[in-house]
Parts: sequence; C-alpha cells; structure tokens
Amino acid sequence: MAEKIREKRKGLSLRLWQRDLAIDLGTTNTIIYMPQKGIVLEEPSVVAVRNGSVVAVGKKAYRMLGRTPPGVTAVKPVRSGVIADFELTRKMLDHFISRVLRRYPFLRIRMVITVPYGITQVERRAVFAAGKRAGVKETYLIEEPVAAAIGSGLPVAEPRGSFIVNCGGGVTEIAVISLGGIVLGSSLPQGGETIDEAIQRYIYRKYRLEIGLSTVEEAKKEALYAADPPADLTYTFRGINLYRRTPDSLEVSAAELHEVIGPQLSALAGAVRSIFERMPPQLAADVIQDGIVLCGGGSLLHNLDIYLSREINLPVRRVEDPFTCVVRGASESLKFLHALSLPDR
Repeated sequence: MAEKIREKRKGLSLRLWQRDLAIDLGTTNTIIYMPQKGIVLEEPSVVAVRNGSVVAVGKKAYRMLGRTPPGVTAVKPVRSGVIADFELTRKMLDHFISRVLRRYPFLRIRMVITVPYGITQVERRAVFAAGKRAGVKETYLIEEPVAAAIGSGLPVAEPRGSFIVNCGGGVTEIAVISLGGIVLGSSLPQGGETIDEAIQRYIYRKYRLEIGLSTVEEAKKEALYAADPPADLTYTFRGINLYRRTPDSLEVSAAELHEVIGPQLSALAGAVRSIFERMPPQLAADVIQDGIVLCGGGSLLHNLDIYLSREINLPVRRVEDPFTCVVRGASESLKFLHALSLPDR
C-alpha cells in the first residue's frame, strides 16, 4: 500500500514539472498549442538580425520586412516547411517557448512538432536538433497531413480512406490516410506565399508597379477567387511607379487576379487528380463517398473548394478552422507519443 502511494506521489510530482507543447512550425506562421489552454502563441515565422544578433522575432520582425535600415535583415528561417537556417530557427523556437512557459531548472518539456510529408532524414534531424538546442527534453515529430486529419476530426485510426489537402504557406500536402498512416501522399512546392509572389511579379511586369508582399496578402484576402470572381470587384494596389519613381495606385479587377493564379490552381488540381488515380479501389470508394477535406491557411482562398470540386468531380469541403487544425491535431497526438517519430539512435 505504501509503495502504491509513493508511486502515485511520484507520478503527480512528474506531472507538476512536465509541460506538453504542440508546435506547427510553418513557413509563414508558427503556432503553439498547449493542452487545457489552447493556442497560446501565433506569430509570423520571421527573425530580424543585426550583425549576427537577433533584434526581433515574430510580429515585430514581420513588420520590418522590406523596411529595414542598412545592417538589419528580416529573415524567414523556414522555407517550404523545412528548416533553411538552423541557428535562427533554434533562436526563434527558444524565444517563442520562453514567451509561453516560464523556465525552471526541473521543468521537463515534451514537444511535438509538425513536419511536411516526405522530408529527408537530414531535415528531420534538423528539427530534432533545433528542439533540443531550445531546451526541450523530448521532441517528437508528426507529419502535417496526419496532424491535419486528426485536427479535422477525420477517422484516421479506422480502416477507411480519408483524403486531405493541407494548403500551407510554402508547401501544399496531399494525402490519403487509413489506419493511422499515409497510404498515398505528395508534397507540392507551392502555397500561399507562391500565390503572393506570382501576383507581385505580374503587377511588376505588366504595370511596372512595385508593391510589397503585405499589400498582396491584403489583396488576396479581399479580391482573389479560385472560381467565379465577382464581375464588379476590384482591388487598388499602392506602390512605386517604376517609370516615374513616384508613389502610384492601380485598380485591378478580381477577374484579372483570378487569371494570374491559373497555373498554381492547375498544378494543385493535377496533383490531387494524380493521387486519386493511384488510389486502391476500396479507398477510392471511401473518398467518393466522403469527399476531399481542405485545411491550412491557403484553403481560405475564396471558392477554392468549388474550383477543386469542379476539376476533380468530387465533393470538397473546408474544415471549420483550417488555420489551426494542424496544431490542434498535433496536440491530440500527444496522447499517443509511442506512435510518433523519434530520433535515430
């Protein structure tokens, strides 16, 4: 009896000094979710550096993009969902974790981080190392399509095919999931930022107007449609006229912007169609019945579900909270840590 009491007290003591975190380390944003508390941090994945020292992280650094004086550089250390600058990613993670947790000598942090489908072992090790260098005792990885499916409420553990399209900032992941694993999947190296850059280039080349990516982001939210753009909807871009080198404005219709992103939409539809064509018949029958699920910040593009439904001839729906479903699914996976990726010994 006394031994059971000691074990119970020991378990209680461990729980008191243990904190669990789920992190969606994205190209555009980093989101941290804590069980029982929900989302505790949502910041742009940007770091501002001066002479090798970090001067700003997150929203403050994001506001510096395109506005930095000489000697200061605003950098995105994560590209296409993977770490492009290891040291800056470590510092960014350390900064974000310190903002949501007070550090104590005996505090034991367990963290699950989402990673794109199909990344290399070297890229996986970089994520593990970044977590370890940030002071995390245990780091686990979960593939983003699986986390997205869990967060979307799909029956991932059942012998039934679930088709999910996770539209991120730098990469779009397409996967068919059954029995807790990815049966078929692919990563498309394009996302919300790819669309932003395509519009920026188009305005520059056709109208010789130089605009910032933050301006394009606002235009995308207000006037960019994947299908059926309103005939009378326009957006006014403001920037620098390259002919006169003076401030200028330009009104562009939603229909014209829709034409600009045609290649990106076509590539997405082609990638989804390719996965469906390679699907086993029984899983295909499940998908035909249940349809395709859209998630991720890129799925907020107006009428993207309508566009894909027409192109693929399948029902397509967007989850209720597409922006956070990945990190919520990663948090749910903390209950099943034995099934997540561990570093190779």
